[in-house]
Amino acid sequence: MMCYCRLFVLLALSSFVVESRHLKGNSYELSNFHPSGTNATIEPKIWAVLVAGSNGFVNYRHQADICHAYQILKNGGLEDENIIVFMYDDIAFDVENLRPGVIINKPDGDNVYKGVPKDYTGEDVNVDNLLAAILGNKTGVRGGSGKVVESGPNDHIFIYYADHGGAGILGMPSGVDLTAKDLMNTLKKKHAAKSYKSMVIYVEACESGSIFEGLLPKNMNIYAITAANANESSWGTYCPGEFPSPPSDLDTCLGDLFSISWMEDSDIHDLRKETLDQQYQLVRRRTAVDDMVGASHVMQYGNKTIAKQFVFNYMGANPKNDYYSPSSDDDSSLTTTPSIVSQHDATLLHFWNKFRNAPEGSPKKTEAHKQLMDELSLRKHIDESVNQIISVVFGQEKVPEMLNTVQSAGNPLVHDWDCFKMLVNSFKRLCGSTSRYEMKYSRAFANMCNAGVHINNATQAITQACSTSSPP
Repeated sequence: MMCYCRLFVLLALSSFVVESRHLKGNSYELSNFHPSGTNATIEPKIWAVLVAGSNGFVNYRHQADICHAYQILKNGGLEDENIIVFMYDDIAFDVENLRPGVIINKPDGDNVYKGVPKDYTGEDVNVDNLLAAILGNKTGVRGGSGKVVESGPNDHIFIYYADHGGAGILGMPSGVDLTAKDLMNTLKKKHAAKSYKSMVIYVEACESGSIFEGLLPKNMNIYAITAANANESSWGTYCPGEFPSPPSDLDTCLGDLFSISWMEDSDIHDLRKETLDQQYQLVRRRTAVDDMVGASHVMQYGNKTIAKQFVFNYMGANPKNDYYSPSSDDDSSLTTTPSIVSQHDATLLHFWNKFRNAPEGSPKKTEAHKQLMDELSLRKHIDESVNQIISVVFGQEKVPEMLNTVQSAGNPLVHDWDCFKMLVNSFKRLCGSTSRYEMKYSRAFANMCNAGVHINNATQAITQACSTSSPP
C-alpha cells in the first residue's frame, strides 16, 4: 500500500513540475540564476516596454520590429497588461501599404501587426509618456491607455527600442528626442525605488552605444545591448533591390539587422535554455560581418553578469520551441547575414525605388521624383546649415574639429547635457525631417557644448541657418 502512495505522490509532484513550466497569469517560475546553478526559484512578473520612435511609411521597419517583438513576448506567455507598446501606428493602413492591416518583418514573414496593443499612438508617443511609463507613474502619462510598468522588487523588466538615433539621443516621433542623460536619470529613479529585480534593454539605433557609454553604472542590475557602438551606424535590412528583397508591393526596408537577428533567434530557440550572452554572441556574429562594408559592432553595457541568465527571464518562452534542436534547418538562417543599408540611406532607397518602379509618364512617377529631389535638397540644406552654425559660433576653421571629434572609449559624449539637449532639440524643431537625417549631426552639437559654446549664441545661429534657403 505504501508503494502505491509513494507512486501517487511522485506522479503528483511530477505533474506539478510540468504544470509549473506554464504561466499562471503573468507569474512565472523563473530561475534567477545562471545555468550552472541549482538555486531555489522565485516567481516574478515580466514587464516589457516596446518603443518604435519613428513615423511614416518610409520608416516601416521600426514599427515592424516592435510588432515582431510583441509577438515573441505574447507567444512567450506574457499578458497584454504587462506589455506596453509605443508606436505611431500609421503604417498598417497607410495608402502606400497595399496590404491594409498587415505588417511583416521579413520577406516571407507572417503578419506581426495582428493583436498588437495600441497603448500609446500618434502624438502620445513622446518622451514624457515613455519615461513616466517606465517609472510606473500613472499621473505622469497623458493620453494613451494609461498603462505603466507597475513592477515590484522581484520583477524583471525588458525594454526594447527601435528607431533612428544619433550620438547621445534616441528619436521620438512627437516632441523632443530622448537624451541619454534623461533616460539614465529615469533608470536611476527606478532603481532607487527598488521596483525591479533586474532589467534588460535592447536598443536598435545609430550610435546607440553612446546612450550607455560612460553613463550606465554596473551596480543597478541593468544589462544593455546596443546595435552599434558609440560612433557608428546601425543598419536596415530586407530592403528593396537587396537580398533578400521584400515583396514587390513593398518598396521599403522591412527590418533592422540587429533587431531581426535577436528576434529570428528568439522565434526558434528554446529561451529556457538560451542565455542572454548566447543570444548576444549570435547577434554579434551575424551583425559584425568581416567582409561587409560598414557593419556595426553590437555592444554590452552595465551589469554583464545578468547575461548569464536565461532569455526566458525577460521574454518568456514559446512552448512550441521546447524541442528545438541546434541542428534544425531553421538554424542555418541565423548564421546568414542579409544585405544591409545604412539607416541614413534607407529613406533615399525608398524614394528611389518608388521612382524607378512607377510607370513612365504617370503622376506616380512625377510624385516619386519630387519626393526624391525634396529629400536630397533637404539633406543638402541640413549639411550646409550645420557648417554655417559652427562657422558663425566658432569660425570656419573649427568646422572639421566640431564634426569629427570623438570621445575616448568609456567617457560620456558630453559634459553639459542641458546644453546638448537644448541644441539638438532646437535643431530638430527647425531643421528636422521624417527621415531624421539631421540626427547624424548630434555629435557636432555635443562637441560645441564641450567647447563651452554660449547656448544663446548657438540657438540664434541654429534659427538663422535653418531658416535660410529652407527646402520645400
